Amino acid sequence: MELDARACYEAFAARDRRFDGRFVTAVVTTGVYCRPGCPAPLPRPRNVRFYRCAAAAEEAGFRPCLRCRPETSPGAPAWNGTSSTVSRALRLIEAGALDDAGVDALAERLGVGDRHLRRLFDEHLGASPLAVAQTRRAHFARRLIDDTTLGMAEIAMASGFPSVRRFNATMRDTFRRTPRELRASRAPHTKRNAAADALTLRVPFRAPFDWDALLEYVAGRAIPGVECVERGVWRRAIVHAGSMGLLEVSRSAEEPALELRVALPEPRDLIGLVTRVSRVFDVAADATSIARHLRRDALLKRAVSLARGVRVPGAWDPFELAVRAILGQQVSVKGATTIAGRVARTYGAPYAGPAADGITHQFPTPAALADAPLESVGLTRARAATVRGLAAAVATGALDFSRLGTLDDAVTALTALPGIGPWTAHYVAMRALGEPDALPAADLGLRRVLGTGGRLASPADVEARAEAWRPWRSYAVLALWRHEGASAE
Repeated sequence: MELDARACYEAFAARDRRFDGRFVTAVVTTGVYCRPGCPAPLPRPRNVRFYRCAAAAEEAGFRPCLRCRPETSPGAPAWNGTSSTVSRALRLIEAGALDDAGVDALAERLGVGDRHLRRLFDEHLGASPLAVAQTRRAHFARRLIDDTTLGMAEIAMASGFPSVRRFNATMRDTFRRTPRELRASRAPHTKRNAAADALTLRVPFRAPFDWDALLEYVAGRAIPGVECVERGVWRRAIVHAGSMGLLEVSRSAEEPALELRVALPEPRDLIGLVTRVSRVFDVAADATSIARHLRRDALLKRAVSLARGVRVPGAWDPFELAVRAILGQQVSVKGATTIAGRVARTYGAPYAGPAADGITHQFPTPAALADAPLESVGLTRARAATVRGLAAAVATGALDFSRLGTLDDAVTALTALPGIGPWTAHYVAMRALGEPDALPAADLGLRRVLGTGGRLASPADVEARAEAWRPWRSYAVLALWRHEGASAE
């Protein structure tokens, strides 16, 4: 997909950071590529090339600039200017789909051939799937080299490399320096973590970013004992790479980024942990472009204009969110939260990680809920049966959230389970699976807002009106829920 070279150069020459993450600029005379806003002297137009992503620039033989640090820029939104297949592939790569499998396995999950997938990546991104995955790991490792005192073997493990040897080779190929040379050259003022079991990591986001609104939404649905929000910090118990730990997320006071404090016995697969946090707070969304599209609808114009960046809050764990959605069927958000807390206290494992106020339990595993007498904690017989059916499907592998490809795949798989209808399926797809175009058309709040003359709109009417919102119906739904008095679990 061609970039407008003139427009890109004007944005780069203006050092306009609003374009950070949309493209990178490669300079043929130096062999480096930079992010918009780089403080280096401005190159002449004839000496630059523009690429849609860092992986494409690296495949063309350029290395990251050591001044503007492209590896610290916010991630490009997966669906911005790409095909739906590439969008889903990028989300799967971000979730680690190529860490333990090849491109052929990724293509199979997407329902296409591996040659076709490679062709799509070349057409839309100018880089191969493996190059995207390698750049992801290398850039994350560079951040750990600069921001922590972890040893190189630990960084290799935390970044998803299969071996230290592969880590060393990739870092030399990407940055033209060894990992130890990179650490020796880091800025002396860089904040560093001294304790390997209490790391602080940063996740850049793209402005505008309404942290307070996101936190308010998450706080209202936080499961008591499992997670909590206090004084601008989201805190939750986690089980990561087989270890129990604690995660805290807040907004950085120094830069446009979220700050993660992670307490784990060993720093394994931190790149996967950061990806999950990015999903929870939807940091990669291009809120400006999404809002521009949605404002074309007169009803959405007001709702979107009041929002300082439209985001879809995600979920830490798809199964946990799916259970939460079932508990929220036909009850208030507060009521569902109370019941979810009872479920966690009764069937979840006691929290045994670092001390943390308000954290007492892990959320129950699918196996723990598959045969649980949930009626004893306040669920109706029908709803308890639905939760048990979902838990059994996940526990046996009949339902694998990681293998749900398209939105239609997710809705079909979820509604095949007794007690789960289209509303719940779309809600889970929207929040747990990161689907930007989900639409719970039967939602009473949406039907009320879109109705006329005091009458509710039908689900078919909602779907017809929402056609103009594609491919960002999830964002339209969140905007209406928040600003038009509609509420949903």
